Amino acid sequence: MTNSTVVHLRRARISLVLDARGPGLPRIVHWGADLGPLPADDLPALVDATIPPVVPSSFDAPTVLSLLPEASAGWSGRPGLAGHRNGRDWSTAFRLDRLDVADGGPDPSRVAVGGEAVGVPEEDGAHGGPGAARVTVRAADPDAALSLTIEITLDAQGLLTVRHRLRNDGDAPYEVRELTPVLPVPAVATELLDLTGRWCRERAPQRHPWPMGAWVREGRHGRTGHDATLLLVAGTPGFGFGHGELWAVHTAWSGDHVTVAERRPTGEATLGGGELLAPGEILLAPGEEYATPLLYAVHSTAGLDGLSDVLHTHLRARPGHPRTPRPVTLNVWEAVYFDHDLDRLALLADRAAEVGVERFVLDDGWFRGRRHDRAGLGDWWVDGDVWPDGLQPLIDHVRRHGMQFGLWVEPEMVNPDSDLFRAHPDWVLQAPGRLPPEWRHQQVLDLAHPDAYAHLLGRLDALLREHDGITYLKWDHNRDLTEAGHHGRPGVHAQTVAVYRLLDELHARHPGVEVESCSSGGARVDLEILRRTDRVWASDCNDALERLAIQRWTGLLLPPELVGTHIGPSRSHTTHRVHDLGFRATTALFGHHGIEWDISAISASDRAELAAWVALHKRLRPLLHAGRVVRVDHPDPAVQAHGVVAHDGSHAVYAVSRLTTSAAQIPGPVRLPGLDPHRRYAVRLPAGVPEPAVLQLTEPGWTSKGVTLSGAVLATVGLQLPALHPEQAVLLEVTAVD
Repeated sequence: MTNSTVVHLRRARISLVLDARGPGLPRIVHWGADLGPLPADDLPALVDATIPPVVPSSFDAPTVLSLLPEASAGWSGRPGLAGHRNGRDWSTAFRLDRLDVADGGPDPSRVAVGGEAVGVPEEDGAHGGPGAARVTVRAADPDAALSLTIEITLDAQGLLTVRHRLRNDGDAPYEVRELTPVLPVPAVATELLDLTGRWCRERAPQRHPWPMGAWVREGRHGRTGHDATLLLVAGTPGFGFGHGELWAVHTAWSGDHVTVAERRPTGEATLGGGELLAPGEILLAPGEEYATPLLYAVHSTAGLDGLSDVLHTHLRARPGHPRTPRPVTLNVWEAVYFDHDLDRLALLADRAAEVGVERFVLDDGWFRGRRHDRAGLGDWWVDGDVWPDGLQPLIDHVRRHGMQFGLWVEPEMVNPDSDLFRAHPDWVLQAPGRLPPEWRHQQVLDLAHPDAYAHLLGRLDALLREHDGITYLKWDHNRDLTEAGHHGRPGVHAQTVAVYRLLDELHARHPGVEVESCSSGGARVDLEILRRTDRVWASDCNDALERLAIQRWTGLLLPPELVGTHIGPSRSHTTHRVHDLGFRATTALFGHHGIEWDISAISASDRAELAAWVALHKRLRPLLHAGRVVRVDHPDPAVQAHGVVAHDGSHAVYAVSRLTTSAAQIPGPVRLPGLDPHRRYAVRLPAGVPEPAVLQLTEPGWTSKGVTLSGAVLATVGLQLPALHPEQAVLLEVTAVD
């Protein structure tokens, strides 16, 4: 390489320009909208055009933000690396050693080094190719005895990932306190949006102007957390689901983590994220290396839906993404709780098969001593007092109906009232001399303890081998990790890595078993846990009104087929709110569909209606689980609308919900985005399911027989819909007629 090296990566309407002219670390000159096939001479000219001026009361030479912000380069914000070696080597000045660029395969993105094209034709046809474009930066600071490797990937969907690797080249240990990848964001992004929440109210959006200073989101739960922001989004003023230019990052880590947006008076603005480390947690011995979690970054010129489109396309392109239809699931928790009885559960399975359920999941309460939530966790043997013939008779009964069988587990936890805890109290994460406060009457097994790990792997492996037909594990995690010590040192990092290793090993031994990431509902939702699991449970709340918002914002990151969405009972278990079946079913339709309800006790008419909704979901499932998610920016906050549109524009389905009353009795037409503006579409209410309760004496004239309009009209003018009562929803099925 030479000091004139400039790299231009292009993929899927995204450009990344990297200034690697040295001698220090490279900097990102541009990350955002595609710049096109730039002439060779334009790359160094572009770099020169972005060098900031020198102003009064500042450094005597221009300062620029590198891939790792360093004080030695004039950065006065949050450091990219914080660490020391016995109080020394606390500041770094990395120098570039080597730059490797991979073009990504036979149909590569544009990669230019030193102004020359590498492995690509000049024509503009490489977007969406099969490979990813990659840059690997290798740098060192001999004085601090540290080496740094930075890995940057721009995939075929336009998704950017960044990871740092730090190696201790010295002869004494080096403590890493923080190592956080960051990316620059242009000055046009002046608003921030992120998510927060709590148990049963996950994914609540919060939005504000982007001020000077750092907006820091820290998760100290030992898991991703109910309040975790799936994405931290920066955008142009007033951005919405369908408009605005946006930049966003996601920290893919299931332990303690940080996500940060920072704006400096010197003009720089950055988004970043990484692992949140406790003092002494990462102590690198000579020759050891620490790697950050992947930072996922995405850009959109089409609003929040554009971000989701990139992320959903990326996730669906993964080799391990579910390829079979997502089975309609019945989970028995809200039907029986801890009251397990073979005859009762067999009847529930009979009713499930009648309404079209494809997977039957036995929840908490099947294992030794588990008659309530105060005992039994850790003793993963079938309770012979409740199941004298074991679980196999129920499994066989379920399978005779053609349904899959799934089982709830919470492997990382232990009740003090358990045989495991009594035999091995030292297998618990704890500070020296005391246990953490109990949470749901449980503690956390230290999976970095080799014996605890081997025991748990052995029990889960035996459970799956000893039963013919368990093809699904609902993997729960019902408490935060508090004072999570391992042999006297902080243990969250080691615990998180051990959980990943446990899931990887189980998958290797039982490749046909799917796993759901449940954590008191939605407290472990991130892209690293989803490398090992097949769906998430968005929330323990099945209240359809609450679920509308929870699912809307969980879908910012995840496509519908990865998010469990169940029809609960008429009176919600968590809020006691009462809803019609139609509203509950419409809300649950847009996801990995299921039921959490004692359907053995409902009327024949309710079962018939439920079966109709399940049948509708199965008919629409190929669209719902492969199409593009769109969300409507409606001016009335009492109206929420969303949909899924086939990528070829041939078919779509939308749901419009009235959340509450508002000042406008008739809220106005609802636009239907995402359709091909040049095609004509027939819009109708789906047949076979009841229509919602409405306020008006007469419905809009089109609803009885449908209406046919162009995609441009539907997206620009929209449709006047029935005047819904609060907490009612209407479905619209849209089919191209040309």
